[in-house]
Amino acid sequence: MVLIVTFVALLATVAATGANYVSARRTVLATTQDHFMQQLRDDVDRLAPDLRLPLDQAALDELHGRLGRHTVVVFGGLTAKDATYPAAEISEGLRATVRNGTQVVFQRVENQSTVMLVVGMPVLTTDEHFQRHPSGLEVYGWLPLYEQQRQIQEFATNGWLTGAVAVPLAVIVAWLAASAVLRPVRRLRDGARSLARGDLTTRLPARGSDELAELARTFNDSAASLEASVGELRRMEADSRRFVADVSHELRTPLAAMTAVNEVLDEEGSRLPGDAGTAARLISSETKKLARLVDDLIEISRFDSGAARLDRQETDLGELISGTLRTRQWGDRVEADLPPGIVAEVDGRRVDVIVANLVGNALRHGEPPVRVRLRSADGQVVVEVTDNGPGLPESVLPHVFARFYKADAARTRSEGSGLGLSIAMKNAALHGGTIEAGNQPGGGAKFTLRLPLEDS
Repeated sequence: MVLIVTFVALLATVAATGANYVSARRTVLATTQDHFMQQLRDDVDRLAPDLRLPLDQAALDELHGRLGRHTVVVFGGLTAKDATYPAAEISEGLRATVRNGTQVVFQRVENQSTVMLVVGMPVLTTDEHFQRHPSGLEVYGWLPLYEQQRQIQEFATNGWLTGAVAVPLAVIVAWLAASAVLRPVRRLRDGARSLARGDLTTRLPARGSDELAELARTFNDSAASLEASVGELRRMEADSRRFVADVSHELRTPLAAMTAVNEVLDEEGSRLPGDAGTAARLISSETKKLARLVDDLIEISRFDSGAARLDRQETDLGELISGTLRTRQWGDRVEADLPPGIVAEVDGRRVDVIVANLVGNALRHGEPPVRVRLRSADGQVVVEVTDNGPGLPESVLPHVFARFYKADAARTRSEGSGLGLSIAMKNAALHGGTIEAGNQPGGGAKFTLRLPLEDS
């Protein structure tokens, strides 16, 4: 802003100085020109009545002497002049105009050393019909404009000196004015940035009654309203999470009893006849799903409350993933590429949950063969889980880790809780890692888990 003001002030000073220079030059030269032309005309008018035409050289010299220096008198082929006669400055064009005209003519002739004013006028005679005609007598005068040039140059110098003083003063005044205007704007900018960073307590001083003060008050009102709204949303969200956690914990006790009953139903269900056996198996299956859902809700509530913690230990990930597949009896359904010796500092229980969710998702929604591949690269552990199914639609990819998200809205029932992939992503993030969802070039979904080899 200051640079712009400085440039504008400098440009205005140059323009004003230039305009004043041109105006002063025109005024000085015009005044000198008018005065000199009038003086020459008056002298000629005063002496003309005493002339007896035609003039000889003696009469011409006498007239020249009475007119004074810096004049030339021409009559026909005769000329009267002094030693300062600037023959080169009185052009043939000017002489022809004077010779054939009836008006005073002037020229300003400029060369490298000076500017000269040259004035020419014909002496007119009046006939018996009172008509005026050129008499053949021509008078020329010239005036070197040394003094006028000095005045003009002095004026220009004074103008530039004035500008040299005025520009810094203008810059200082502009800087002070710009600072006064921009200071509240900067405060507003800083306040907006602070608000964008999440500091909802940001407020601006609002003094005065101008537009900027009104803008600061509007900002404060908006920030206060936003703080109240976000606070209410956070309170409602905390209440909702607490409610889910409380309900989940309350359900664990009856579910524990139901799980014990399930063991009996599992044993007796195969021996129960008809609908009774079917009902027993359905109750057992749904109870297990409910137990998994409650466990997942409790796990999610731990993440939401910030209570989730890692128990890192050096772990051979090949052995860990093999155990995950073996425990869930997936060994014959999954092709595993698990080279030994890849050791990382991880929470084994949480990595087991991640792999189980990724592989279980591939088995439920993909097509065989399902493959698990382990490798290390660039200081990271990389676990890839792929299947040979139709893959994930592009519209699904941004939402695949969302809670309770189902790609097929019509499929309201499934073996999963709808929280598995979300929990897997939370566990990966707790390790400082990520999970990427995508598709293989040849078809089929691909989930890639990346974890750091060491705790950073």
